[in-house]
Amino acid sequence: MNDQNVTVLLIFVLAVVAPIVARAVGRWVRVPIVVFELVLGIIVGPSVLGWAQESAFVDVLSQFGLAMLFFVAGSEIEFGAFQGRTGRRAVGGWFISITAGILAGWLLAPGEAAVVIGVALCSTALGTLLPILRDEGELRTPFGQSVSAIGAVGEFGPLIAISLFLGGREPGVATLVLILFVAVVGLAIWWAFRVPQGALHRAVNVSLHTSGQFAIRVVFFALAVLVAVSIVLDLDMLLGAFAAGVVWRLIMRDADHADREAVDSKVEAVAFGFLVPVFFIYTGITFDLQALLEDPVLLLSLPLLLVLLLVIRGLPSMLAAPADANRRDRIAVAFFGATGLPIIVAVTAIGVDEGIIPSGMASALVGAGMLSVLLFPLIGTLLRREPVKASAPLEDDLA
Repeated sequence: MNDQNVTVLLIFVLAVVAPIVARAVGRWVRVPIVVFELVLGIIVGPSVLGWAQESAFVDVLSQFGLAMLFFVAGSEIEFGAFQGRTGRRAVGGWFISITAGILAGWLLAPGEAAVVIGVALCSTALGTLLPILRDEGELRTPFGQSVSAIGAVGEFGPLIAISLFLGGREPGVATLVLILFVAVVGLAIWWAFRVPQGALHRAVNVSLHTSGQFAIRVVFFALAVLVAVSIVLDLDMLLGAFAAGVVWRLIMRDADHADREAVDSKVEAVAFGFLVPVFFIYTGITFDLQALLEDPVLLLSLPLLLVLLLVIRGLPSMLAAPADANRRDRIAVAFFGATGLPIIVAVTAIGVDEGIIPSGMASALVGAGMLSVLLFPLIGTLLRREPVKASAPLEDDLA
């Protein structure tokens, strides 16, 4: 059995082991499953046991997983969360983050590397946070709506920045290309709003429990088309994947609730049951742990980068907290907003491929992203769970 086959087999084994380990550990503390997928990937990868190796085929499969993660993130966006105060403050907070991130990047590594570092530090892992919010029953609450808005801007904004500044074009040309892509997506959104979707919804309903599975085929068609458009225009493919999720949500907005829930569950089964775990496990396999261990400076930079994520992305995120949020909830918003990994992986990969940053720096940034996924949602969740009943008698007395 060659190395590629062994790697594929190991990834599927670890994809089964990860939720079992997460469930066992969850008796004491809830840790996002992606943490275990990443750690298990590192353990079997070249940095530790050496059982799994880098593979061109698995790399392509992992890119599908990353695209699917962003598709799901786009499809989960609640557009109502962008209306009024929350939307304005989420966007304003992100602009503060990107400005502060590039300034911090310039201090750490002057030049084009500052853009890579800045984009990494201003991202939010919406696709990672959504399952956590859903499991906690927070997705439809004002708190969850705020975190969703912060996460959506924290994924879409960095994708725009990557397309503008790291696409190998002059900023003016990159802007025109981006406008062309927005026009294509806008046409798709116009179609989703204006063209009657009754026939499409009926086709979805009829094939929900048959081998036809029309809805899932349309999902992958929309994903393929917009990813292909972004690749043809030499934009980051994740921009197309995210836009495809938005378009799909608009297409299904008027569908029967039961049908929509059934389709969503099938899409999530394909995403989180197969493709997304491949991405996270393979990210662990390709993680350059050796570069960190051999350079004490890079190793010591991990806590610094983790703090920078919290300061640069977390603090501005507090602006979009619900208007009636107490201090504990605002701090929880900061921790959720500072959780970043997929964009960090994507932008550092671009930086390494184009020779902008060294592999060690990329590993440090990805390592900080891993730690943020491990620690920040856990802290944010604990802050939200903490009872505030102790203050009730005082409030009653004041009343």
